[in-house]
Amino acid sequence: MSMSNVMSGIVNSLLPSRIVVYSPQIYENFHLKSGEGLSVLFVVIWLLGDLCNLVGASMAGLLPTVIILALYYSLCDTILLFQIYYYRWTSKSNTGISIPQEAQFHQDVGEEAPLLATRDGRQHVDEKQTSIKRQCLEYVAMVLCVVAAGVAAWAVSETLGDGAEDSRPEEVLEWRSQVMGYISAVLYLGSRIPQILKNTKTRCEGLSPAMFLFSIMGNVTYALSICVSSMEWDHLVANASWLAGSSLTVFLDVFVLGQFLYYRHMERLYDNGTVA
Repeated sequence: MSMSNVMSGIVNSLLPSRIVVYSPQIYENFHLKSGEGLSVLFVVIWLLGDLCNLVGASMAGLLPTVIILALYYSLCDTILLFQIYYYRWTSKSNTGISIPQEAQFHQDVGEEAPLLATRDGRQHVDEKQTSIKRQCLEYVAMVLCVVAAGVAAWAVSETLGDGAEDSRPEEVLEWRSQVMGYISAVLYLGSRIPQILKNTKTRCEGLSPAMFLFSIMGNVTYALSICVSSMEWDHLVANASWLAGSSLTVFLDVFVLGQFLYYRHMERLYDNGTVA
């Protein structure tokens, strides 16, 4: 077995991270009973990109797994949109007014109990820091599980296989699928802009960083799988739109994760009294 086949198999084994991209945000919305952390434009443009990807993959006659994955993404986008508007509708129908936890905390402790306020405030900060650490450990565990599952699947397939090298099909440039591919790449890039702008107002509240973490992993491994498969010119040109859409989106997803880190850092400074 050639080294390129080994590298291609290892990279492809990490592609399951693309399957679980939406799961953290869907769960986050369900847990909060709200989808307001997401920008509607972000999800809508992402959905349009997935639909263009689906049409382009169908036109190009790609593998059924690629088409099924594009269809699965479109379904997940639809679920996110449903959550946003469903929880908006349920919140309007709920006539009760809920007091935010932090606001309720400040109401409960008045001037007559300064010591209690200080002690409870310190406990509130410690609990929040513990929650952040636990969340980070959960994300690391999820990433390790995805990687372990992918590597195990690759090892099993290599063990059961006959060891023959897969022949790469001849590259065929079809202009309609190429156009759809480039449109989807532009849409994927443009979808992040509304979310980045919304994060400056919501401070990333209600948004799952794991979704963008898995998105980065999936896009990086997908781009690497194209390059590891072959570095021939015809292969790179035929996959240029998918390569550009995956690799360039990574930078914007990293920027979103940077927003998470920045706002959580500022929140810790505020809780510790460093920032007024």
